[in-house]
Amino acid sequence: MPVVLDSPAAVRRAAMDLLARREHGRIELSRKLRLRGAPAELIEPALDRLAEEGLLSETRYLESFVRMRANAGYGPLRIREELAQRGLVREDIEQALRDSGFDWGEQLRAVWMRKFSGEVPGDQRERARQGRFLSYRGYPLDMIGRLLRGSSLD
Repeated sequence: MPVVLDSPAAVRRAAMDLLARREHGRIELSRKLRLRGAPAELIEPALDRLAEEGLLSETRYLESFVRMRANAGYGPLRIREELAQRGLVREDIEQALRDSGFDWGEQLRAVWMRKFSGEVPGDQRERARQGRFLSYRGYPLDMIGRLLRGSSLD
């Protein structure tokens, strides 16, 4: 039987259950609570209270998301776009990417080594294939070009 989210306590409990699994952004958490049947007039006050208590934090969510996606091999362009699609503020996204401490050139090289065994493309077709893959992963084209030419990424 589905849980009924018809009281502030029930909405808070559902939100805390979601936050216990992983960090969530405010918009994402609100959407999930609505999908579970919580009325909008109960969601916002519950989220305000969780934020005041430090249980809901956009900053922590951004840090966690950037770390998770970068560790999965995704680059800054893809991560930026995914966060923007989740309704986060562009300035906050940029700050989180700057503060992440990731060396995107090193990340790019590691993804390339894993996927292509460090094989510099021998012809234009292979170069295009590798470039498409790395671009899809969210790395800047200038970095990809330098990597595939064998130049320094600094």
